[in-house]
Order: sequence, then C-alpha cells, then structure tokens
Amino acid sequence: MSKRILIFDDDVDILSICSYILEEQGWDVHTSPHCNDIINTVQNIQPDVILMDNWIPDTGGVVATQTLKSDPELRKIPVIYFSANNDIQSLANQAGADTFLEKPFDLTELELVIERVTTSKVA
Repeated sequence: MSKRILIFDDDVDILSICSYILEEQGWDVHTSPHCNDIINTVQNIQPDVILMDNWIPDTGGVVATQTLKSDPELRKIPVIYFSANNDIQSLANQAGADTFLEKPFDLTELELVIERVTTSKVA
C-alpha cells in the first residue's frame, strides 16, 4: 500500500520539487495551494503525513493546523510545519504541529523529517 502525503503550499516550485522527490520514493503525493475547506480536503485524501506551509491562503498554516489538530479523527495525522520564518519553531508549537522543517531545506532533511514522523506514528 502506498503512503500518502498531502502538501499545503502556494509555492508551485516547492510543490513540484517535493512531489517529484516524494513520488520517486513511492509516495502518493497530493497538493493544495490553499487550506480552504481543510477538514474535507484531508478527510477525502486521508494522508499519512501533512506538510503545512506557514503562509498558506486563506487562513495561514497556524490556523489550518489548529483546525486539523482539534478534529478528533484527523488529529492523529502528523503535521510537519514548514516555512522560511526565523521563528518557525514557535509557529509550529503555536499551531500544534508535530515537528517543523525550515525553508530552504535540503531533500535529505525533508526525507528524514517525514521518516521520523511516520515511524513514530507506527510505534
């Protein structure tokens, strides 16, 4: 069964790079340039992991992540908060994300962070 990842980012370049890399590793990649109707989007896709950008339209990553984490069914899905903000750690904490990844990141970092949250989920 393929692992599913959902990436929320309005930067097309990031979406295409991440999609390419993750598909190469056998992920089923879904992307969204906004977080409108986020509960339905996530329920329909049922991802194993979510990558959340801070500056995602319309509400922003903090509110979007809080929305997911307050949903009893969806709160178990690990959210990796990713942003170029220098206070990304406090933003990720505020959002209730499981971990964070600073932009720009290298692909090894991306893979490691995803692996970390997916393996800890199984344990």
